[in-house]
Amino acid sequence: MTRSARRTGGYRPTLRIAGAGAAALLALTACSDSDSDSDSASDSDPGSGKGGESGEVSGEVTVFAAASLTESFEELGAQFEEDHPGAKVTFSFGGSDALAASITGGAPADVFASASPTTMEIVTDAGAAAGTPETFVRNQLEIATLPGNPDGIASLKDLTDSGLKVVLCDETVPCGSAAQKALDAGALTLTPVSYEEDVKSALNKVVLKEADAAVVYKTDVRAAGDTVEGVDFPESADAINDYPITLLKEAPNAAAAEAFVELVQSAEGQKVLTGAGFLKP
Repeated sequence: MTRSARRTGGYRPTLRIAGAGAAALLALTACSDSDSDSDSASDSDPGSGKGGESGEVSGEVTVFAAASLTESFEELGAQFEEDHPGAKVTFSFGGSDALAASITGGAPADVFASASPTTMEIVTDAGAAAGTPETFVRNQLEIATLPGNPDGIASLKDLTDSGLKVVLCDETVPCGSAAQKALDAGALTLTPVSYEEDVKSALNKVVLKEADAAVVYKTDVRAAGDTVEGVDFPESADAINDYPITLLKEAPNAAAAEAFVELVQSAEGQKVLTGAGFLKP
């Protein structure tokens, strides 16, 4: 606190001294105010994840995302942490339906990126979304076969051959729902050897040679490299999935969550996603 001199007894400063004292007093007061402002600014904790007065992004941001986004989001997460040294991104990947159920069940998360509007509705209908979800990419199905396509699979109809072991995603998850739409479009009936909980699980059945083929997304076939081979089929055009993303209402770190969503929707984020095989919205 700034100290002011008290006048005592017969002390009579000259006019010049009094003027100098007043100037010094004003200078000290200005310095004190500046120090107070600095202290006040430093009291705003940038590590709290709320951004503080400076708008700095920091703290942990938890992202629940469809399994098919794994590789792309991990790349974007690394970029986000590089852009914001005080931030850390933690991902939970899986079937969109299971992730939505976890969110509505109270699991702490900041962002939800779903592989279909239908599974996103589980979250919005429960009032768990902070705003209106926005579609940021789209995805199309492809048949994943063993390397070299030894069974000569050339169409969706070929998968109905009883001699083939085919895997589909469960119909409750977006890739399974999309596969059923494609089968309906081709008036085809297919009985798989198993239904998997998410697209990565379905793809792994082929990678591990436990199945001859699986209906998955183009992005997953591309991410698997030479461990599988992809086969396009025209019915997939009738089953393209929109991927919506939203900030969650109970987000523990809303500031960082908003920044991550912005990165996903930015030109830089879109470049990463389309490079992985996703389609622009």
